[in-house]
Order: sequence, then structure tokens, then C-alpha cells
Amino acid sequence: MNPPSARNAADGKLAALRLHHAVNSRARAVSDPNFTSGNPFFDARDLVQVKYEMLRRARQEGQPVSRAAAAFGFSRPSFYVAQALFDQAGLPGLLPQRPGPRRAHKLSEAVVDFLEQQLTEDATVRVPQLVRRLHERFSLEVHPRSVERALERRRKKGAQPAMTPVSPVAPASPARADRSSRGGP
Repeated sequence: MNPPSARNAADGKLAALRLHHAVNSRARAVSDPNFTSGNPFFDARDLVQVKYEMLRRARQEGQPVSRAAAAFGFSRPSFYVAQALFDQAGLPGLLPQRPGPRRAHKLSEAVVDFLEQQLTEDATVRVPQLVRRLHERFSLEVHPRSVERALERRRKKGAQPAMTPVSPVAPASPARADRSSRGGP
């Protein structure tokens, strides 16, 4: 059994791998002797290390691609994808890409232009109204926060002078603000 400090370090590494989406889901398929020998340096759960060692084995040691890929639990096409990513970006290229959309795919430049036009024409328009107008004009179902973020990104870029949208929540009346500061209803 591993001593508590080694177990804690392994648990910490696993947590870090999860955080970066770099846990090798095929760790049990790794049959390379370095990873099966019990040497703690070689960790089959570390996807980046496994991919790097696979590439190194083929490039530096001359192992055939099919054999290297199989020993590290990958297919030949996966080997070539990893090789291209490594050639393009080095070790960071072997990190898995962040899951999910890479950009605001519904809120294209044309859609954000439309939003800004609506704000220019009527500075009192609120975000929920903008969401309704997007649905009417483009048949888009968009969360109000997405609209706020898209307008903020545009404003930060400075592409065009954009007006800040009016908050979707109406400001509290002075009487309501007074009661809330006293803790009353």
C-alpha cells in the first residue's frame, strides 16, 4: 500500500488532470512497459504524458506508428492527430481542447449589429425586449445573459460605439430601497 503522502500526491494529480480535462479515459489500454512497470513517474492516467511518450517512441526510437499507437492505447489516426497538434503547438497542443462552444455561435456579428442598432434607435430598450426582437427577427432562442455578454464583448473590442443596455431588472423605487435597508418587507 502507498504511504499517505504518496496517495495524497496521486489524488492531487488526478484532481489537476480532471480540472484540465486531461485524464486518459483509456489508461487501462496502455501496455507500454514504462507505464506498466510500476514506476510512479509514468502515469497512464495522464493523457498528455501518454501521448507525448507515444510520439517520442515513434519519432526518437523509430518504433512503427501502428505499434506505438497500440502500446499507448490509441489508433493510428489518433496518433497522426496528436502528431499534427504537437508539430503545430508543442506540448500544449497535446492538452485536450476545452469542451463546449468556442464562440457565441448564435450571436454572430450580424446579430450583434442588429442588437446595437436596436439600442441606437431606442436607448430605453431592455435586454428581455432585445431577446424577443431577436426571436422575431432571426428565430433565435437566446438567454438574456448571452445578449449582455455579446454587447459587452463588442463594447470592449471597440469595434463600434455601443450603448450599454438597460438592466433587465428595473431599479427599486425609493420606498422599496428604504424598506430593504431596514430589513422589512
